[in-house]
Amino acid sequence: MIVHLIDGTYELFRHFYGLRRFHKTDPPFGAVAGVLGTIVKMIEDGATHIGVATDHVIESFRNELWAGYKTGAGIDRALRAQFHPLEDALAAMGIVVWPMIEFEADDALAAAAHLAARDKKVEKVCIWTPDKDLGQCVVGDRVVQIDRRKNEIRDADGVRAKFGVAPEFIPDYLAMVGDSADGYPGLPGFGPKTVAKLINQHGHIEDFPTSLLSDTNRELALLFKNLATLRTDAPLDSPTNGETRTVSKLRWRGATQRFEATAEKIGTPRLAERARAALST
Repeated sequence: MIVHLIDGTYELFRHFYGLRRFHKTDPPFGAVAGVLGTIVKMIEDGATHIGVATDHVIESFRNELWAGYKTGAGIDRALRAQFHPLEDALAAMGIVVWPMIEFEADDALAAAAHLAARDKKVEKVCIWTPDKDLGQCVVGDRVVQIDRRKNEIRDADGVRAKFGVAPEFIPDYLAMVGDSADGYPGLPGFGPKTVAKLINQHGHIEDFPTSLLSDTNRELALLFKNLATLRTDAPLDSPTNGETRTVSKLRWRGATQRFEATAEKIGTPRLAERARAALST
């Protein structure tokens, strides 16, 4: 089987700004409809095991570790208003959804990928997000990252080609070069090529010689590495399916009875019809 793990927050942003860019409008549930339509298309194309992670709130435990870490400040109100309706609509559609509060959607994706990779029946795990930090979850060509916007599949060789380091060193890499999307700056004077070279020479930050990092820089780098490290032990609690302990829980078995009303509410009644047709094939 192939397991598909989707970054629901990213998909919501992608559809929201896609609508705004091309249609100059903000339909109340336009982005929600876009995400659901994308997932229905995946099912029509043969996807059977799907899980979606969302940020129920933007803030997480990482905000307590670094004051500058990303928050929900500045998110467009029309977009924010669709966060929770997306989770409700996914549940009505029968999709396992993990709305994260203390942790982030990326942590849920990492935890689900870790769970799926341990199952011998799983042939491949596809993580649908372009986020740099998810590169650390890639394993060979069995656990891969898919960038839908660029139409790229990134296996371990792809991670090395993009960042210059193997997947297991992505937290070290991001700690030193920084991640503006997440709100931590990295270390001054360390560019991507230099950092990749140092990691390939010395390994993890903890193994860097003292001649390379002062005590202050090492302490800061380790803090940023903690921010960049995804938690594979994050809880995978679904509002409708309880805790996800086995991959079998990710199998899509059809929409709930209330999905037709949900599809009508968000303005895409044909989604329910397509979902029924997909289940019968």
